[in-house]
Amino acid sequence: MSRTIDITVPDQSGRLALVTGASDGVGLEIAARLARAGAEVILPVRNAAKGRAAADTIRDRTPGAVIHERELDLSSLASVAALADGLLADGRPLDLLINNAGIMTPPTRQASADGFELQLATNHLGHFSLTNRLLPLLREARGRVVSQVSIAANQGAVNWDDLNWEKSYDAMAAYSSSKIAFGLFAVELNRRSEAEGWGILSALSHPGVTPTNLLAAQPGMGRPQDTREVRVIRLMSRLGILGTPRSAALPAVLAATSPDARGGHLYGPSRFRNLSGPPAEQPVYSRLTSEADARRIWDVSEQLLAGVAK
Repeated sequence: MSRTIDITVPDQSGRLALVTGASDGVGLEIAARLARAGAEVILPVRNAAKGRAAADTIRDRTPGAVIHERELDLSSLASVAALADGLLADGRPLDLLINNAGIMTPPTRQASADGFELQLATNHLGHFSLTNRLLPLLREARGRVVSQVSIAANQGAVNWDDLNWEKSYDAMAAYSSSKIAFGLFAVELNRRSEAEGWGILSALSHPGVTPTNLLAAQPGMGRPQDTREVRVIRLMSRLGILGTPRSAALPAVLAATSPDARGGHLYGPSRFRNLSGPPAEQPVYSRLTSEADARRIWDVSEQLLAGVAK
């Protein structure tokens, strides 16, 4: 059933969207759905060949789609700055920023070029930096920011005492910590926008469970073969029990385009345990409801980035 799911997307003609992690999986489907609705889409990718292939896929599906490929490694703050500086120099207001990219559970602790634990760097700090750098373009457009969290943000906790996982490392706990931090940032962005009159709507989405590369073989990350979990997920997707990347993209698209979407709210699949099905608004995860924690993660993130800048 999930293979036939779609939603009505308002005309996005004349709007500019940026989707991180759009070279494959859910991100590619988000970008493709926005392009089909008429949006001009920026694909910032780490692998240029995969970026070209993704752009070609979208153009094949939607002839005449306007797609721009840019370079981005979210785990590198220098790469984030280079992309943002280029877009700021272009001066084009940014209507939609879909913070979708992420990595999941490297078997051993790995550090980014800036010295941060890799999941913290990629899932949270890279997006935090990118969004803040692009605030002038988002404010000018009165744009929307949609931050893709995970059902993992509904378990575990932020590892406040060791955000960088230097004392010990638990792959899944570090993943949950990074996604909770990211979700708290999205909630705080919306609060600050409302308080300061920025005109930016910041919403959250999650894709449920669907077969993507998150748990697939990634030798460069220390995972030489597919995990057992991703093999099970692929089977359940083929049986129609879980969603596909195309259906899993729709919560983010809904949050980004629906006139009824609300800032600070969460959108995800609506069927059993919110693992698959049509997108709908859902209660915000309990771990994302503390205003004190949201303010704290913003301040801590700024301090971490300032340390790199020095």
